[in-house]
Amino acid sequence: MARQHAQLPVSSPRLLASAIGVAITAGSAGQMVFAAEKTDSKASGNAIALDATAITGEAQDSTSYQVEKASSPKYTAPLVDTPRSVTVIPQQVLKDTGALNMQDALRTVPGITFGAGEGGNPQGDRPFIRGFDAQGDTYLDGVRDTGSQSREIFAVENIEVSKGPNSAIGGRGAAGGSINLVSKKAHLGNSFDGGFTYGSDQTQRYTLDGNYQFSDSAAGRLNLMSHESNVAGRDKVDYDRWGIAPSLAFGLGTDTRVNLDYYHLESNDTPDSGIPYTIPTGGSAARTKSNPDKPYAGGDHDNFYGLDRDFRKGRTDTATFAIEHDLNDALTIKNTLRHGSSMQDYILTQPDDSKGNVNNGSVWRRANTRVSNTETTTNQTDLFGTFYVAGFKNSFSTGVEYTREQSEKSSYNVNTDTTPRTSTVTTNCNPGLIGAASGYNCTSLSNPNPNDPWNGAISRNYAGTDTQADTYALYVFDTLELSEQWLVNMGLRYDHFDTDYKTYNAAGTTISKGDDTSEFVTGQFGVVYKPAENGSIYASYATSATPPGNTLGEGQEGNPLGGTPDRSGNLLSSDMEPETTKNYEIGTKWDLLNDRLSLTADIFRTEKENARVQVDTSSYENAGKTRVQGFELSASGKITDKWQVFAGYAFMDSEQVDGGPLGRANDGNDLPNTPKNSASLWTTYQVTPKLTIGGGAFYVDDVYGSVANTTMVDSYVRYDAMAAYKLTKHVDLQLNVQNLTDETYYDKAFSTHFANQAAGRTALLSTNFHF
Repeated sequence: MARQHAQLPVSSPRLLASAIGVAITAGSAGQMVFAAEKTDSKASGNAIALDATAITGEAQDSTSYQVEKASSPKYTAPLVDTPRSVTVIPQQVLKDTGALNMQDALRTVPGITFGAGEGGNPQGDRPFIRGFDAQGDTYLDGVRDTGSQSREIFAVENIEVSKGPNSAIGGRGAAGGSINLVSKKAHLGNSFDGGFTYGSDQTQRYTLDGNYQFSDSAAGRLNLMSHESNVAGRDKVDYDRWGIAPSLAFGLGTDTRVNLDYYHLESNDTPDSGIPYTIPTGGSAARTKSNPDKPYAGGDHDNFYGLDRDFRKGRTDTATFAIEHDLNDALTIKNTLRHGSSMQDYILTQPDDSKGNVNNGSVWRRANTRVSNTETTTNQTDLFGTFYVAGFKNSFSTGVEYTREQSEKSSYNVNTDTTPRTSTVTTNCNPGLIGAASGYNCTSLSNPNPNDPWNGAISRNYAGTDTQADTYALYVFDTLELSEQWLVNMGLRYDHFDTDYKTYNAAGTTISKGDDTSEFVTGQFGVVYKPAENGSIYASYATSATPPGNTLGEGQEGNPLGGTPDRSGNLLSSDMEPETTKNYEIGTKWDLLNDRLSLTADIFRTEKENARVQVDTSSYENAGKTRVQGFELSASGKITDKWQVFAGYAFMDSEQVDGGPLGRANDGNDLPNTPKNSASLWTTYQVTPKLTIGGGAFYVDDVYGSVANTTMVDSYVRYDAMAAYKLTKHVDLQLNVQNLTDETYYDKAFSTHFANQAAGRTALLSTNFHF
């Protein structure tokens, strides 16, 4: 696991792991023998409120897979009465499945895939929801979480996935939906949860979650995490990260509540850019839709095509101050102030297919690099509650938001050829150039050696781009109860989005700059009919807008700010208009078996009518059109008191309807990262009061890497299993075996060059303590 890098070393404090171990030992050693006889009173500590207004409500079963309401007050009705597809992954599902990060967790939600990146955010989270890139549409407690990162879940209570255009709730973007992480916050009552996980591939993970009530209305909570692991089935790849998340709360149970929360995550990984696609004779230009290229490692799927020079470091810091006050029994005002930063720093070797290689048994090692930091400051004020007009009840939420986001990005100079060689080295890679003849930049497809004595030079390149964006927004939502059977859900948001950028050389001299102002109104409207108290049938319409510069240049920007350069570096002009998306959906939701099991079904059609497309050799216009339509099914909750299920199925028929004059050849093709069929099933059964067993199956259909449909990864089925045993009231063991059959599959497809291979069979044994 030890690695040495010459560039910008980041501390990896093993002291944290020791501290967690000491805390667990100190808290449990003297009590474990007598744990079964002790009777700690923790009733009030077991209920964790999703927002402060839920304190007086009835506590929800913390072990259930069923969730009745989203955490944000912008959702003005329970989920069963919300006219859109919303899936909440609760804490118990995260625990039972052995999820270690956001990607693990989202595997349980069909209709979501992850895309690979080449530059910008090659290893960070890039989810696709209903076929649309949602990299910039992740939120933390309802506030946009900007920046390229790989998100941990050690301080996450649950994850909320809203499908379909969602700009009315979250702001810009969200063409296919959005993801909201609900953080673990301080609550009334004392509790202690700690654990350590040992597993295959040198996995070591330590976590601590302690909550302490200082007074009748004040409490503090601390979450800690340390994680180290290799990756099953992959040579050289490893992950090393640690995090801390303290939380303080004052005024709990009173009219005025204050929360202070901080989150810090630091990582230092050896990244994996995956397996190269095959290349047909004649080169990449000869790829066809009828015979798409697929990943091929020359016979050994463990092959790693990087070098010891590779690293990826990340750091995320988020500080939040929130104050909430009940004006009366029916009206609450809340202000949230947040400042956060997200840094990534990497040199990543990509198996590049552009040197006439792969089909001849060799691979060119191309370095992708970046040093970037994104800072975000948000102030958001919400007023929510209920009121009556002409005898009709209105559950409403309204608010204003101001956000400033700033991104700075630069890179490294990687001199891959420091000694004189033949000119063919820079244009070709073939078996005759493998090894020293190419400075070890050309390697074997079937037997690459990551320990090759690469002797190139690395230095910082301070040329880069700075981007700044300011958002001013006003929004309002309302659920109007016309009768016991009929409800109307409405939402409207106005956004003013100013963004500008400048590029500069290594001396700091500005080379180019540009700016744009976008104003747009997005909305949602739904009608809900309740044939019974526990069920609903709905029809809804929603819109979204993705302005230029939506992700501040972090990652794959579909509608970039400023002109896009052609291969010669000349800037192509652009309309600079927001892309807009609309969604039509009808569905039904039911809470059955004494409201223990939630079932949902929906049919949807999502259209993007003004996608940015290239129309000639010098310009872009917002003239393209794409469409995704299909249906979804889901089930979550308890079938019996002992049998739980969390399952879903999604069918998505995607199509590029109009790619513009230069992209018309791809009209009718499937959209990338959009499988036609995907399904997940996770279930557990309590065999005895102490023993619970469970398992799951996850299916994803074939996925294309590009809209040309010339690169593809095959469908797969992955099986998982778990068993948990309560040794005592306070100590339990849990075994998770993920990818039981050791299936070789790819979970991220890039448009060209490569696809990312998923982990092989992984066994994780956890020991957990609860007091």
